[in-house]
Amino acid sequence: MTVLIAGCGDLGTEVGLRLVALGQRVVGVRRQAGVLPVALNGQSVDLSRERPEVPADTEIVIVTVAAGNPDPAVYRAAYVTGLANLLDALDATGVTPRRFLLVSSTAVYDVNDGSTVDEETPAAPGPGTDSILLEAEQLLRSRIPAAVVLRLGGIYGPGRERLIRQVREGRATIAARGRLSNRIHRDDAAAMIVHLVCRDTAPDPLYLGVDSTPVPATEVLDFLADELGLPHPEIVETGGRRGGDKRVSNRRILETGFSFTYPSYREGYRAVLAGQAVRHP
Repeated sequence: MTVLIAGCGDLGTEVGLRLVALGQRVVGVRRQAGVLPVALNGQSVDLSRERPEVPADTEIVIVTVAAGNPDPAVYRAAYVTGLANLLDALDATGVTPRRFLLVSSTAVYDVNDGSTVDEETPAAPGPGTDSILLEAEQLLRSRIPAAVVLRLGGIYGPGRERLIRQVREGRATIAARGRLSNRIHRDDAAAMIVHLVCRDTAPDPLYLGVDSTPVPATEVLDFLADELGLPHPEIVETGGRRGGDKRVSNRRILETGFSFTYPSYREGYRAVLAGQAVRHP
């Protein structure tokens, strides 16, 4: 049995390594597959331009693509065109995966009143890149109705240390002081994906992937400053809307039996600062 991970960047690689540790054969598709760990079977493909080769024994497909920049054209090429090429490759090979999971984003909820968002909340993205994410989800639903969409909050962890860098520089840029932010450690995001594709019970069509502690970004910045023994950074408010102001619920994923290694930013950022994020050989 083969697991195919399309868009095998940082998150996809972590997922792949965890699946290899469980005894799975993993094919990782990305533009330059030579950078992948040797434990993964790399395939160098630009999904925005070409179809990947799909092994005949592929049973699980995971899509963890990421756009290189916030240009809408780049987003469309990565999320919509790339997904269409992958789906066309599955059809051409005659492969029907047992599980198909697409990683999307909680940014498809343009909610700005601090209210709670869950899987029953209608997606209503703002214009631009967020609407393109929803378009990709809808494309997948039209082609593989039983697919799973996992909408993740802001991912942090090894190599994703923007807030730490801002604290060290003494100046942080945020949208608004009281606005709630929802995040998840990279390792918990990877573990959640593995959990959903490997469990015996068929998953629901949609899950929200965030930790259990939505908080204003200012609280996280002050926490990091205290952990680093530095003054609280100067806060600059931009008034931007992206990300909104919402409290994202993780109740549904918890009800599947999933357990967080980092249930809040405190445990997660302490691990990042200590260099103790979980890794797999």
